[in-house]
Amino acid sequence: MSISSQEIIETLGMIHAQNLDIRTVTMGVDLHDCAGEDVTRVARKCYEKVMRMAARLVPTAEDVAQEYGIPIINKRVSVTPIAWVAAACESRDYVPIAMELDRAARELGIDFIGGFSALVQKDMTPAGETLIRCIPRALAQTSRLCSSVNIGTTKAGINMDAVALMGEIIKEAADLTADSGGGACARLVIFCNAVEDNPFMAGAFLGAGEGDGGLSVGISGPGTIRAVVQALGRDLDLQLVAEEIKRVAFKITRAGELVGRKCAARLGVPFNIIDLSLAPTPAPGDSVADILEALGLDKVGCPGTTAALAMLNDAVKRGGAMATSHAGGMSGAFIPVSEDATMSRRAAEGALTIEKLEAMTAVCSVGLDMVIVPGDTTAETLSGIIADEAAIGMINKKTTAVRVIPAPGKIVGDYVNFGGLLGGGPVMPVNTHSCAVFIRRGGRIPAPLQGLSN
Repeated sequence: MSISSQEIIETLGMIHAQNLDIRTVTMGVDLHDCAGEDVTRVARKCYEKVMRMAARLVPTAEDVAQEYGIPIINKRVSVTPIAWVAAACESRDYVPIAMELDRAARELGIDFIGGFSALVQKDMTPAGETLIRCIPRALAQTSRLCSSVNIGTTKAGINMDAVALMGEIIKEAADLTADSGGGACARLVIFCNAVEDNPFMAGAFLGAGEGDGGLSVGISGPGTIRAVVQALGRDLDLQLVAEEIKRVAFKITRAGELVGRKCAARLGVPFNIIDLSLAPTPAPGDSVADILEALGLDKVGCPGTTAALAMLNDAVKRGGAMATSHAGGMSGAFIPVSEDATMSRRAAEGALTIEKLEAMTAVCSVGLDMVIVPGDTTAETLSGIIADEAAIGMINKKTTAVRVIPAPGKIVGDYVNFGGLLGGGPVMPVNTHSCAVFIRRGGRIPAPLQGLSN
């Protein structure tokens, strides 16, 4: 991979002035060979393999970051969905596996380990249902473990029995971690059309088609894109603005792939994919909402927001795709409310509502992300939110997701702080008219008929 001296100079400028960094390097570890009947032994084997495969992840990433002068913010691990690994276990309690994965994450010095997951888009196996019912206790007793559940796909439809169960699971997880504002829910994602090579948490897991190990990279760059858009002024038409965004996304992706390939080579594992997503943080100047407002919106959430996000998402993907043949993951723009300082502020002001966020998820990278709702929100209402997002993903053939936190004891207007990259945000109002009868019907919403207009 050849990078010119001019590209290096421009990239260094992005790093020092515009918050450019590599958001994560994530090592995938296959755990199929850890399966067995004894859950304690399975848990120990999972711990041992993660420790062996990822032993040099943190020091290697730090060495590469220092050598190339590009910060790598997070080092993470994703594993085979534990519902698959634990399927042969005689025990119906998978929390011991969760505890051992969390222990490995602590000892390795990584920030998150993902893959306490189940894929139940058509139906739930006994192991899948067992894992789902273990999620609240697993997250409450760990600090670095992340969990995800895929409840629908464009081909399978939406498993409404799983949707109904996930509303209950979210409520239980929030109640068990009430002292942190329901913080366990910040490590739980419910997907439609989950991707199997995603390096970003909390939804990362290693899919069935992956190898024994591999390294994926998630890039960032909201500050860099914002700076470019602001420098263009307000008279340039949107097609030319999109071209400039594509140009910058190309450079960001080149830097990310360089770092990823170097890390993978030194770790002796294949380079897997680079996720082109713009991932905001609570830090000033690192906001996707700031980009949208630089495009000409008064406040994110006003009319035109969805169109602006669609243009941004497409331009980032086009520019990144030109720079690599290994684009994957979810690639686009994330809109997590609590993790984006400006997004959080607009939600507190009332400019940004859950209904507008839902509309935006039709064109963004993922979905309704890091949204805090009142603690008395019912399980059925949470399931309704999940079902709506899944429907958007299923019909539009894209990944959508829900990461929602019903903060115990909190009401609309209260503020909940999770700290670190998870940030904090206001409790947002939710439509309280009931969907309980609809959710309790269960069954499956059929997949859309392919080849006919929707």
